[in-house]
Order: sequence, then C-alpha cells, then structure tokens
Amino acid sequence: MTHIGFQIPGFTYPVPDGELFETVAGIAAAAESAGFDSVWVMDHFEQLPMLGGVDEPIFESYVTLGALAARTSRVQLGTLVTGVTYRNPALLAKMVTTVDLVSGGRAILGIGAAWFDDEHQAYGYGPLLPVRERMDRLEEALQVCRAMFTEERPSFDGEYYRIREARNLPRPLRPGGPPILIGGNGERRTLRLVAQYADMCNLTGPNPEVIRHKLDVLEKHCVEAGRDPAEIVKTSLVTVITGADEQTAQERKEALLAAFGMTEEQAAEFAILGSPDQVTEKVAAMAEAGLDGVIVNLGREDAADLDSVAATGAALRAAFS
Repeated sequence: MTHIGFQIPGFTYPVPDGELFETVAGIAAAAESAGFDSVWVMDHFEQLPMLGGVDEPIFESYVTLGALAARTSRVQLGTLVTGVTYRNPALLAKMVTTVDLVSGGRAILGIGAAWFDDEHQAYGYGPLLPVRERMDRLEEALQVCRAMFTEERPSFDGEYYRIREARNLPRPLRPGGPPILIGGNGERRTLRLVAQYADMCNLTGPNPEVIRHKLDVLEKHCVEAGRDPAEIVKTSLVTVITGADEQTAQERKEALLAAFGMTEEQAAEFAILGSPDQVTEKVAAMAEAGLDGVIVNLGREDAADLDSVAATGAALRAAFS
C-alpha cells in the first residue's frame, strides 16, 4: 500500500508565537489537500542542532497532534518518532489512543529507541541509557502498547515496565488499535523488532542501494519471525528541497548548499534537491528498491509555500504510480 507522509520538523516562522500554531495547522491542511496520507511531528522537547538548535521554538508533539486532529479530516497523525525513554509505555498508549479517538481513528504510534543525549540531560532524563538497554526497553514498550490497544485489562511484568489490569477506556477506534511504526535502520535489533511487532517501518535517507539492503535484512527477520514482509508498510524519511517550478527549486537548492557549506553530493546523502520532475525521478528509484512510500521533510520555505507543498505531493504520487 502506497503511503506518502509529510513531516513538520520545524516551527520557526516569521509570525508571533501566538500565531505559530495557526501557521502549522495551515501547513498540515495544505498537506492533506495535496494528497499526503499522513502528517507527522518530531517527538522532541528542544529543537535539533541541524534544524536551528535549542533556541528555536518547538511544540510538544502529542498536544500538537491532538490539535491538528481537529484541523484535518483525512490524514493519519503520528510522531516520527517517540523516544521510548520519554514516557511510560502505558501512558504513551493512552495518549495515542486519545489522539485516535479525537481524530476519528487516524492515529499512528511512531516509536524508536531515542538518541538525543543533550535533550535527555536538559529535561532530566539523562544520561542517555546504553543502546542495549534502550532497545530492551523498546521491545517491552511495544508489547505493553500492543496489549493496551487490544486487550481489555492487560497485565505485563517485564524488567523495565509493569502494568496490572490497566484499563484503556475508551478503546481505540481502529480494530487492533493504531498501527505501530518503528523508526530506525539498525539491522540486528531494530529491524528484528519491526518484523516481530510493527505494522510500519521508517528507514532514513534516499539511497536506493542502502534501502534495498535494509529491506533484504528485514525480510530475513520476517522469515525467522514467521511473518509476511508484505504486511509491513515500508517507508523512508527524506528531506526534499524543491519548489513549485524549476527556477524556485534551483534557488532553494543553492541556498541550502550555501547555508550548510556542503556540495550537492554531500546533501544527496540525506536529501533530494531539484524540480518536482527530478523529485519524482529520484523517489521512483527508492520505490523500485522496495519501499511502499516515503515520508518527507520540506525545507522551511517549501513548507510555508503551499504551492510547493502541493507540487511535492503530486511529485511523490507520480513516483509511486
């Protein structure tokens, strides 16, 4: 099933703080009108260094999703992705269930192992736990969340998390609860957890060879888990710098390269830069590598330019047609 997602990673726009949500809501509505299937926000409390750093504004993710649920009618809504260390998983399941109910059954639980050490320290979660413990916590959290979505009075007794006859009322609207997306590229643990527990996965980057390799690894994990890999919606996150026309796309590409002091080849490791037709061509190569869809970040100017949002949606749809 083709899935085209739109992530809003930044909240820096030339408007007063009191008008910032209206700007974000307008972007989400434009993405919905442009044919995107989902809208995502990051689950961070401080803005990431590569997106401007800690002095830039950022909203809390689940409050934002609840508000966007009231401003949209069709797109699915989720975080890309919640860090497992930030919330007790039973509480997280309750929050996602609430978004599901508020949105009329459109919530997705996006979750991963967390990584942003500075944020952990600043907000009192730190120091960042070792990778192995974070992955173990992620596996337990996936089991807790699935139980909260599907069972009436689930109990769970793990090494890190315990619940006892936890009622999740009212129940999620979707049968089986909101889909679970796991984000990350790790071949040994992350993709194995995808095969065992997830409905969706999200890799990182536009490189078709890397994507093909990661999906081959995922397929092997699915065989071991007795799972059909076709059951899992496979996406990758990629930054897109474009415009509604070729000239605008060229200007924005040049501005991004100058701002980050990098070559086009360096930018191609994480981004697709070019006209809508070039975006279609490059994303089509990702689709041929085995993806069911993509989730895109747009540059700040593109995201605020509703014509660019529409052009990007059309380009991505054409890539998977």
